[in-house]
Amino acid sequence: MCTNYAPVQRQILREIFGVEPPPADWKPETWPDYAAPIVRADGAGRRDSVLASFGLVPRSRIPPGVRPYDTMNARSETVGEKRTFSGPWKKGQLCLIPATAVYEPNYEAGPKSTRYRIWLPGEPAFGIAGLWRDWPDGAYSFTMLTVNADKHPVMNRMHAPGKEKRSVVIVPRQQWNDWLACRDPEVARTFMTLFPPEAMATEPAPIVRRTKEPPPTAAPELPF
Repeated sequence: MCTNYAPVQRQILREIFGVEPPPADWKPETWPDYAAPIVRADGAGRRDSVLASFGLVPRSRIPPGVRPYDTMNARSETVGEKRTFSGPWKKGQLCLIPATAVYEPNYEAGPKSTRYRIWLPGEPAFGIAGLWRDWPDGAYSFTMLTVNADKHPVMNRMHAPGKEKRSVVIVPRQQWNDWLACRDPEVARTFMTLFPPEAMATEPAPIVRRTKEPPPTAAPELPF
């Protein structure tokens, strides 16, 4: 499961993703409940970027007395069945999560994990397949879609021994518009594939300590 990644910054959002960046700032690394930009498309195919909270149900939205649960990742195999994710999935609320790298734990050196950076050396940035939702106060949140990676030469090196290996879904750049415009869940499933390992690179990365992040500022509703 991916709970930490490096979002793109303003110039790449404009030049690579073709959208005007959200007005508010965001941090160079994203953790659960941090605000980061996502890219969506309206019915006319126009791309739009908004600032959203990482985790489809942010911790601040979980009712008192309900045990906290993680919603940063949605399993592609069950996304249409799980109550948390099925609404946005069936409505076609698909998005791209612009990133320059994702970070995962690697245990190859021993029982203590090493933080690894995973990126695409041939691309300045990539788009991770995600779902988004809005809230009554005008705020947004998102989750990353994942697939099994037990046999993937790169992603099967990550996470603790004995755990199922998972990978975020990286949408090839030439398919970005098709993904954003898709409103049919069955067609959306055809995008749920692993990225070619030969196009990926990994390296140990410095440890970064996360800080508590306030929820993103509420944004106005858009006519989607």
